[in-house]
Amino acid sequence: MKFLKKYRTFISVLVEWGIHILGYGMILLAISVLFPHTIHIDNEHFGMWGFLSSFIIFILNKTIKPIIFWLTIPITALTLGLFYPFINVFILHIVHFILGSHFTIHGIFMSFFVALLISIMNQLMDHLVIEPLLEREKTYE
Repeated sequence: MKFLKKYRTFISVLVEWGIHILGYGMILLAISVLFPHTIHIDNEHFGMWGFLSSFIIFILNKTIKPIIFWLTIPITALTLGLFYPFINVFILHIVHFILGSHFTIHGIFMSFFVALLISIMNQLMDHLVIEPLLEREKTYE
């Protein structure tokens, strides 16, 4: 029984990762198609760079974003929360730095728009998909 409980937890974590990475990828690809001169994702190797950029954004959101958030609490409080999407802008520019010419962002306004979409997508996915899945998993225990 203990093994089955650990297995379900592992599966739920993988599903959460997959949902977030898929959401990031959809936002990035949609914006790169709608605004090709502002965000460019290399199309080589059947979308590998889009998936890789989504994966890096997910990893940075889980590791670096909480640290940056705690460091910028005073600025976020002074701006009444308006500074929070700029943390995602910073993460997008880190991804641009890591992937180089395979993922490029031109302009602060478009990166702010993408960061805002990512923030909205995170909230929607957490409340509409992930929390109900976790609640459903608790009913099976």
